[in-house]
Amino acid sequence: MSACVPTRAADSTRPRRIHQPHSPPPTPPRRFRIAGADLSASIAVFLIALPLSLGIALATGAPLQSGLVAAAVGGIVAARLGGSPLQVSGPAAGLTVVTAELIHRYGWRATCAITVLTGVAQLGLGCLRVARTALAVSPAIVHGMLAGIGVTIAVAQLHIVLGGTPQSSVLDNLRALPAQLVHVHPAAVSMSVLTLTLLFAWPRIPGRVGHVLRTVPAALVAVAGATLTASLTGLVLPKVDLPSWSSHALAGLPEGPVLGIAAAVLTVTLVCSVQSLLGAVAVDKLVARRPAQQTRVGRSDLNRELLGQGAANVISGALGGLPVAGVAVRSSANVQAGAVSRNSTMLHGVFVVVAALLMVPILELIPLASLAALVMAVGIQMVSLHHIRTVTRHREVLVYVVTTLGVVCLGVLEGVVLGVSVAVAVALHRLARTRITHEEREGVHYVRVRGQLTFLAVPRLSRALHLVPQGTYVDLELDGSFMDHAAYESLQDWQNAHVARGGTVELTGRSGTRIAEPAGPSHCRCRPWTPWRNHHCEPSAGPQPASADDRSDGAGPADGAEGPDGAAGASGRNGRSGQSGHQLARGISAFQRNTAPLVRGELARLAREGQRPSQLFLTCADSRLVTSMITSSGPGDLFVVRNVGNLVPKPEEESGDDSVAAAIEYAVDVLHVRSITVCGHSGCGAMQALLNAEPGGAQTPLKRWLRHGVPSLERMAAKDRPWARLAGRAPADAVEQLCLTNVVQQLEHLRAHESVARALREGALELHGMYFHVGEAQSYLLVERDDGELFDHVGATEDLRHPA
Repeated sequence: MSACVPTRAADSTRPRRIHQPHSPPPTPPRRFRIAGADLSASIAVFLIALPLSLGIALATGAPLQSGLVAAAVGGIVAARLGGSPLQVSGPAAGLTVVTAELIHRYGWRATCAITVLTGVAQLGLGCLRVARTALAVSPAIVHGMLAGIGVTIAVAQLHIVLGGTPQSSVLDNLRALPAQLVHVHPAAVSMSVLTLTLLFAWPRIPGRVGHVLRTVPAALVAVAGATLTASLTGLVLPKVDLPSWSSHALAGLPEGPVLGIAAAVLTVTLVCSVQSLLGAVAVDKLVARRPAQQTRVGRSDLNRELLGQGAANVISGALGGLPVAGVAVRSSANVQAGAVSRNSTMLHGVFVVVAALLMVPILELIPLASLAALVMAVGIQMVSLHHIRTVTRHREVLVYVVTTLGVVCLGVLEGVVLGVSVAVAVALHRLARTRITHEEREGVHYVRVRGQLTFLAVPRLSRALHLVPQGTYVDLELDGSFMDHAAYESLQDWQNAHVARGGTVELTGRSGTRIAEPAGPSHCRCRPWTPWRNHHCEPSAGPQPASADDRSDGAGPADGAEGPDGAAGASGRNGRSGQSGHQLARGISAFQRNTAPLVRGELARLAREGQRPSQLFLTCADSRLVTSMITSSGPGDLFVVRNVGNLVPKPEEESGDDSVAAAIEYAVDVLHVRSITVCGHSGCGAMQALLNAEPGGAQTPLKRWLRHGVPSLERMAAKDRPWARLAGRAPADAVEQLCLTNVVQQLEHLRAHESVARALREGALELHGMYFHVGEAQSYLLVERDDGELFDHVGATEDLRHPA
C-alpha cells in the first residue's frame, strides 16, 4: 500500500500535466544542436563553393552576384526542403552553357524568370512523384551531355584565360582562337597558369605535411594564390566587379515567342532535375562506403529532392540568382568531410551570405583570368576517361559520341534529344539482332542462339531447328536474357515433338558446360549453374534426356550431389579417379570456349593498365571457400592471400613467414589497397587441429605453421576477455568459437605490421573481419562494440561497411 502513497504533498499552485493513459509520454522540446562534423564540413564546402560560384557566373555572362545568390539559396533552401541531406546544391557547371545561351537570347532578367518557371515545373514533377523516371535515362546520354557541356565551357573560358572575350558558340570560339593566340595578354596568362598549377599540384603534395595541407581545398588555394600574387606584383588585368546590392537586377517578365520560352524552361528543367537526382543517388553510394563508426544518414527521397530543388529555383530566380542544381564536387567534399546531417549544407549557405555581404572588398581583388582557369579545369574534368571506358565496355560509345557532339554543335536540349534517339535505335537493334547457328559434331547437333529471342527471330529459329534430324541428340544453347511468348511456344513445341520421336534435347546457357563426349562411361553432365562444384559427377551410360524441371530453368539437382558429410559418394570418387587425367583439360577447354570470349576485353585492359585491386583478402586455403563467389568480385578486384587457417604471423616473431608479410607490404605500399579483410570460415580444419593438438611429438611443417594460431587459443581461454559472438545465435561448438576468435586475433597481428600501422594512422586503410558459414552460405562481418566483438550477418541488400 505504501508504494501507492505519494511521498510529498502536491503543489496546488503548479499547473498539472494531463497525460492520457496508454499514450506515449510527451517528448521534451529538442534543442537545435550542430555537430562538430557538420561545422567543419560546412567550412570546407564553403571554401570550395565561393570561387566556383563566381567562376560559373563569369562563364555564363551573368552578374557575378548571381552566383553567390544561387549558392546561398541552394545551400539553405534546397538543403532544408530537399530529400538528400548531404547533397550540396548551387550554381552547377552543367548549367553553364544553357544559362549563357538564355542570357544571350533573352537577357538576364528574362533568364531569372525562366529559372522561376523551372522551379515551378520541378515542384509539379515532384508532386506527381515521377522522380524515379529520370533515372531511366541512359548513363551514356548523361555522361555525353556533361562531356559536351565540359568541352563548351573549356573552349569558351580559354579565351578569358588568354586575355580575350569568348564568343557565343563553340564553333565561333574555335574560329576565333588563332587570332586570340596572336593577341595574348601576358598578365592574364600568367595568373591562369599559376591558378592551374596550384589547382593540380596542391592535392599531390607528398608526406605528412601534404596530408595536413590537403585539408584546405585546392580551388581556394589556387584562386587565393593568384589573387595574392596579382595584388603584390601590381599586375593590371580585369578583376571581379561586384556592383552594389541596391542595383542588383531581379527577375522580369520574359519577352519572346511562347514556344521558345517553353523550350527554354523544358531544357533547364531537364538538366537541373537529371543532374540533381543522379547526384542524390551518387551521394547515397558515397555515404554507404563510409566507415561504420560514422553516423549513418538515411537514403535520399528523390521526390522530395525534386521539390526542394524546385523551391530553390523559384527563390533563386526571384532574387536574381542562377539556376540551382545538385553539384557533384561540393557534395562529395561534404560527404568526405564527415557531414552527418543537412545542417552542414545549410551552414555553408549561411557562410556564403556572410561572405557576399562582408567580403566584397576581398572578392573584388580576384582576377577574372584566375576564375576562368578554375572553371576551364572543371570543364575539362567533365570529360571523364572513366566514363568513356565504361560506355565502351557496355557498347554505348555511339550514344555517348552523338550526345557529346550534339551538345557541342547544336545545344543541350538538341544534343540530349539526339542521344535519346540513338539510344532507342541501338536498343531496338540489339533486340532484333539474333544470331542462330547450327553445326553437327560426332553425332551431336549444336544449335546456338546469340541475342534476345523474340518473335522476329522465330522464322530463323524454326529453319535451324528443322535442319536437325529426328532421333538425334541436340545441345541447344540460349545466350540471352529475354524470350517472348512467341519464341517460347515455338521452341517448346519443337522440343516436345523432337523428344516424342526419340530424340534428346539439352538446354544450356552460354556459361554452362557443354557435352563434349556424347557417349561413354566418363561423360560429365553438370548443369550450367554448377561449374564451381568441381564436377562431382557420377558416371552415366551416355546422354539422357533432361527432366521437365531441368528443361525449364537448367537448375535440376547435380548428378554428383554431395552427401551429408560434405563429400561425394564412393562411386563418385571412383568415377573421378578414372577421369582425373582429363578433368583439368576439360575445365580449361570449357573456360576457353565459354568464359574467355566474355572476359577477354576486360583482361586485356588489365594487362595494359596493370592490377589496381581495391582490397587485400586474406583467407583460408579451404577448397570450399571461393573468394570471387562470396564477394561477387571479378578479375583485378581482389589481391588474395590464402593459407591454412587464414593466419597472419606476427612480424617480430623469429622464423616468421615472410610470404604473408611480403604480400601485406606489397598490397599496402605498392598497390595502395584501401582495405584488408581477414576471412575465417566454418568447419576449419586448421582450427580443429589447433584444438586437438597434443604437446610434444614431431614438429611437422603443419605443426610449425599452426603455432601462429596459438595466440587465438590463448585469447579464447582468457577469462578477462568477452568471446567473439555471432549475431542471432551462439557458436555451434568450440571449433566455431575458435574460428571467430582467430579472425579477431589475426587482425591484431595485422595491425602490428609497420606498413599497415602507418596506413591506418594516415586514414588510408580500413581493416575488416569476416566469417563465412559454408553450410548456410551466410557471411558475417565483424563489428567492434563496447561489449565485445560481434559478427553481424550481411543481408542481400547490405554492403561491407563495418571496419574492424
